[in-house]
Amino acid sequence: MLPDEKLDLILRRHAALTHQMTELADPARYGDMARELAALDDVVAAIAALRKKAGELAGLDAILADSASDPDLVAMARDERATLADERDRLELALRQALLPRDAADDGNAILEIRAGTGGDEAALFAGDLFRMYQRYAETHGWRVEVLSLSEGTAGGFKEIIAEIAGRGVFARLKFESGTHRVQRVPATETQGRIHTSAATVAILPEAREVDVNLNDADLKIDTMRAQGAGGQHVNKTESAIRITHLPTNTVVMVQEERSQHKNRARAMALLRARIYDAERTRMDAERAADRRLQVGTGDRSGRIRTYNVPQGRLTDHRIGLTLYKLEQIMAGEGLDEVIDALIADYQAAALAAQGDEI
Repeated sequence: MLPDEKLDLILRRHAALTHQMTELADPARYGDMARELAALDDVVAAIAALRKKAGELAGLDAILADSASDPDLVAMARDERATLADERDRLELALRQALLPRDAADDGNAILEIRAGTGGDEAALFAGDLFRMYQRYAETHGWRVEVLSLSEGTAGGFKEIIAEIAGRGVFARLKFESGTHRVQRVPATETQGRIHTSAATVAILPEAREVDVNLNDADLKIDTMRAQGAGGQHVNKTESAIRITHLPTNTVVMVQEERSQHKNRARAMALLRARIYDAERTRMDAERAADRRLQVGTGDRSGRIRTYNVPQGRLTDHRIGLTLYKLEQIMAGEGLDEVIDALIADYQAAALAAQGDEI
């Protein structure tokens, strides 16, 4: 059972924030406090539900402990107690999950980066398939997808594609997609029906706000150039592409999708912030992982996380041993929620086990 004194502290903090916000004049502090209060709302509701159920159980226990209780009432109380105890356990689990440390980036947008790996043209085609999968998945959630940069493959697909996915809770849903994705299928050019294996890497970066990453102009090298690739006269005449190098970290980004140099610069700065922010988060995660490693979400993008076997219609996520025979629905974006839900549930279970009663 969760310690009452810790739950009381949360309730007092929630009450204090609610009172302070009615008298607060500073808009900057108001925003921070509003976010904290919103994060506590669900926790407070979960505490209230759990304590109500615990009170009902205590009432039944009193009946069962009273030797003067009517036998029929005792029998009813005994039957009802088992059901209430199960409900109490489910509420406590929900509260423990609500009390897990929240990732500050969970509610925000994300940067999706997909790069073709081993497999030549087939890898680029697979990278294109993955991008369309995430694009369709975003559409089912009402999110907006905007391409920041791309390099097309010679036979289709993409050697690399970078896009912003904007919407509420994007990073929370997609953050476990980072890693190496492998496909097994028969390429269209294969005359003997042999299955080929190729791969693409996916990176999901949290979109950083200016307050998260403060970039000093003196640390930036900004170059303008002509956009490359298809584009006709616009490509030949306009230096709208922007390349920014962050000198302290040697991080380089390039954006050329817009005709406007101003828009490309704004997008490049957003991408640069995301990469620097992600690198710092990864470093901190690695330090925490030295003490406590969770099965999912270590941020390691070098390992193979998932296999898409097209002839068998099978998807396997190797981190949690999940196998689903609904590859077509998943690639259409419709079935991806089942995979993501399983990853989130596994992460929460591991976090709860590591945390124990320290909440």
